[in-house]
Formats: sequence, structure tokens, C-alpha cells
Amino acid sequence: MKKLMTLFMTLAMTLGLAAHAAEAAPAFTLTDAHGEEHSLSDYEGKIVVLEWVNHGCPFVVKFYAGGHMQAMQEEMAEKGVVWLSICSSAPNTQGWMSREDQAKTIEEKNIKAKAVLIDEDGTVGRAYGARTTPHMYVIDGEGKLRYQGAIDSIRSTRASDIEKADNYVRAAVEAILAGEEVDPKQTQPYGCSVKYASN
Repeated sequence: MKKLMTLFMTLAMTLGLAAHAAEAAPAFTLTDAHGEEHSLSDYEGKIVVLEWVNHGCPFVVKFYAGGHMQAMQEEMAEKGVVWLSICSSAPNTQGWMSREDQAKTIEEKNIKAKAVLIDEDGTVGRAYGARTTPHMYVIDGEGKLRYQGAIDSIRSTRASDIEKADNYVRAAVEAILAGEEVDPKQTQPYGCSVKYASN
């Protein structure tokens, strides 16, 4: 059944049927680095940010090395937003870690996400059409996808660009909290390709 689901998600991406802004966000259940299950439905009524992550990717390092991503995770938590990081790297590819190593990385990097979820067969990543690390999604309290794409407006690996860039994720969250339309709803993500398992 899982192989059939993976095949369907791959076909969906190929046909352009992956998640788009203003649609219901695909439901999922994944286990985190500490062995605890998390379902999107657990956070009904809350804004949820999904961040696709791969700590071997220089575009991810850009945000984590100086603590920028951790600070944003903490900022979102203070606003009642649930931040879930998802690693869809397959075993023996860049970014894949054992559960134990993921837990160590969370501690060493002082990661402030609600959870780091393991998606090593890529089912959830394919359902969302996640293409890069980072690739960001913002889901409102009704379970609708309100934003997807790049984290910000400057497509580089330079940490010095972070403060100069327009942060699309922060803007989307602030718009939802204010009861306003999210603009933009979708942008082109940038980063390393998600290292999915080959089928």
C-alpha cells in the first residue's frame, strides 16, 4: 500500500497535481526524531509552517549557521504558530540522518521547531511537491495551504543577504493573523533539490 501511495505521489508531481496555495493541505502523519508521531490534524485551528530541511545543503546552512532559522522558529512559536521541519532525504543521500543523529543535531544547533519529522520514503514531500531545501509552506487554522515557495526573496547561500531579503513566510503568517489575504501566495523555491529515494 505504501509503495502504491508513493507511486501516486510521484505521478501527482509529474502531472503538476501537488499541493497549491488556497487548496486543502495534504494530511499526513510522520514520526519525529524522538520517535513521537505527529499528524497535521493534531494542530487543527493553528497556523502551521512546514520547512523542508537538509543540513548538508548550503542553502539550509545559510539560515542555521548564524541562528537565523532558529530565531524565526522561536518567533513563530511565540505567536502560537506550529513549526514542523521535515527531512525527506532518503538513506545514503545528502541530509539523511539516523533518528539518533537527528536528535543530536536538534540539540547541537539549538533548533526551535516543534518537531523534526522523518519522511525518508518521501511520501509526504511528494504529496506537497517539495522540491528544494528549504521549501516552505504555510497552512492556516482551517487546514488550507496559504503560501508555498521560497523562504525569502534573495536566492543565495550568503547569510549576509538574510536581513536584506523580503521574508515570505513571516509575511504570510502575519497576513493570516491579521485576517488578510496572503500576497504572494506562491513563489519559486530555491535551494538544493530534495534527495528523494529513487523508485
